[in-house]
Parts: sequence; C-alpha cells; structure tokens
Amino acid sequence: MAPAWLSTLAAVGMAIGPPLVYADQAVSIVRKKDSIGFSRDVCAILLLANITRCFFWMGAPFELALLLQSVFMILAQLALLYICILYRPALSPENLRTSKRPIDFWQWPAYTQYIEFLAGFILVQTILFLILSSFETYVSILGFVALGLESTLPIPQLITNYKQRSLYGFRMSTLLGWFGGDAFKAIYFFVQGSPLQFKVCAVFQLSIDCVIVIQRIMYGNAKPAVLAVPEDDLEQALVLDQE
Repeated sequence: MAPAWLSTLAAVGMAIGPPLVYADQAVSIVRKKDSIGFSRDVCAILLLANITRCFFWMGAPFELALLLQSVFMILAQLALLYICILYRPALSPENLRTSKRPIDFWQWPAYTQYIEFLAGFILVQTILFLILSSFETYVSILGFVALGLESTLPIPQLITNYKQRSLYGFRMSTLLGWFGGDAFKAIYFFVQGSPLQFKVCAVFQLSIDCVIVIQRIMYGNAKPAVLAVPEDDLEQALVLDQE
C-alpha cells in the first residue's frame, strides 16, 4: 500500500495537473494576441465531458480529486474559450460565415452564445438526472459518455497524422505530455480502484497515444507535400502555412 503522503500527492496532481496543461496554451495566445492553431473544439469536448462527469459523480460518487479535476477543468476551459474568441483570427469560419456545421455549432461569433448553449446543456442534464438517477444503468451510461467523450481527444490528431503521413505542426512536447499524463491517469485509476468507466476510457486513450507515438516513429515530422486540413478548419490551415 502506498504511503499516505504519496497518495495525497498523486491526488493533488490528478486534480490540478490536467487543467494546468492548458495554462501554457492560454498564455501563448495572449502573448501573440492570436488564437490561430488552437481548435476551440478541444474546449467543447472537455467542457461537455467534465460537466457530464460531475453529474456522474452525483449518481456514483468517486474520488474527490477527480471531481475537483472536473471543476478546475471546466473553469480552465471557460477561460481558454474566452481568450480564443477574444483573439480570434480574422479569417475564422464565423467571421467569413463559411461554417458547414449544423447551426454553426461551436463556431458562434459571441462568447455569450457558448455560455447559453452550456447553460441549456446543464439544464437538460439536470432534468434527465432528476428523472433517471434512480436507475443504475443510466448513471453507468453517464460515466461512459463523460469519460468516453474525453478519451476521443487524440483521435482528430491521429486522423490528421495519417492523412498527412507526417506529424508536422504537432509538437513533440505535446505528444510526450499526452502520453505521460494518460499513462499516469491509467495507473492512478487502477491503483485507486476508480470506477470501471475511468479504467476503460483511460486505457483506450492511452492506446490512441501509443498509436500516435508509432506514427511519429514511422512518419517523422517533415513538412508534407499536401497538408491535410478539415474543410471548416481555416485556423489550422493558417498556422501550418506560417510555420
């Protein structure tokens, strides 16, 4: 059994470590006064996932450190989202009105629209929780939705790497941070006996990280002949063009 101080240190690391990863991103955007190269979809995934995880905690309480991690992550992503919109590039999809998403999802011009959407999301979650929280299956599904959604974070990068046959534009420090952080999470969840949802999704996310590491070894990071860029992601296209 791990010493009490080591368990406490690990819990503190789990609570504040993941949110702090995005502090450097926020500082970088403020310094450059430009959010080119950072996808706000990351904020969307983490906000929706961690809000859902809070409802999961209410139905099946787990470690306090993991609940605090969700709360801190929500606050961090709200702040990062505000900074991204404040320093949004002139050629963003919402400015050019070129978004091809239904109802321009997550490409709205005003920060208040994001807050309104999140408020509506929380309201719907609250209603469903009040009605269905007595059903163990529903609470279990909440956990898988929350952790499953968060575990998809590396997948867009994986697809982009495959299309480009290169990791050009993706920093090695970020890859090491993902791999190291997810490995630590997986070990923590198993040692602490966290709910099954945490274990399954942590192993899945770590597996994606491993595939990206293999891509790095196979493809390298040379500039590809043709950059693989999603049609509605002009910001990523611009940052790759400038590097």
